[in-house]
Amino acid sequence: MPYLKIQTNIEREPGDSQPVLARASKLVAELLGKPEKYVMVALETALPMVLGGSEAPAAYLELKSIGLPHDRTTELSQALCELIHAEFGVTPERVYIEFADAPRTMWGWNGGTF
Repeated sequence: MPYLKIQTNIEREPGDSQPVLARASKLVAELLGKPEKYVMVALETALPMVLGGSEAPAAYLELKSIGLPHDRTTELSQALCELIHAEFGVTPERVYIEFADAPRTMWGWNGGTF
């Protein structure tokens, strides 16, 4: 049920995506205490992106989950920024993250909802 979407203006070779997807999936599962079998991660690279009027390396992330802990968003932000810096070299001040707590009835899966 957790979903992490990573968008960045950094170019990566298509084959280079799997390691970052695997690392991000494991990290999200650990951070949220959810089984990794429910975690989905999407990665879009080489997107045209400007932050603060600059085309310098930047990233935008969305983390959505049922029961996303509002009191832990600072901790989540730090961990996700560290991931993006390690994987793409994007500094934390060039990363925006949107957090969303989804109601169970608004999250579909397997022909139903959670």
